[in-house]
Amino acid sequence: MRNIDPAPGYQTYDEPPQTDRSLHHQAAMRRTSVALCTLADVAAGLLGLWILLFLLDANRGNVFVDFVRSAAGWLSWWAQDIFTMDTEWLRVVLNHGLPAVIYLLIGHGIAARLNRA
Repeated sequence: MRNIDPAPGYQTYDEPPQTDRSLHHQAAMRRTSVALCTLADVAAGLLGLWILLFLLDANRGNVFVDFVRSAAGWLSWWAQDIFTMDTEWLRVVLNHGLPAVIYLLIGHGIAARLNRA
């Protein structure tokens, strides 16, 4: 037997409360877009930091510098040696700067698209 609601508009005890799925969907999309922007920013930041450390001639024997160099190499493996000029500093700036810009454009573009959905 079903509990009949004597006064319309009040919640009955045997039915779960109604939730608005669109609000949950928007919140999930917003959290996803923030996470995606954060990942793109961290990737671009590591690549930019390596460019800066390289240009300032940081000690490559340092553990932190080695970590940043290896992380930047891992993030930009697909763009290595796209530009092969003789000037080493320009080659590093272009081969690591291009992936940084692409990560930012793609990450923030997808995040903007998710926010509109």
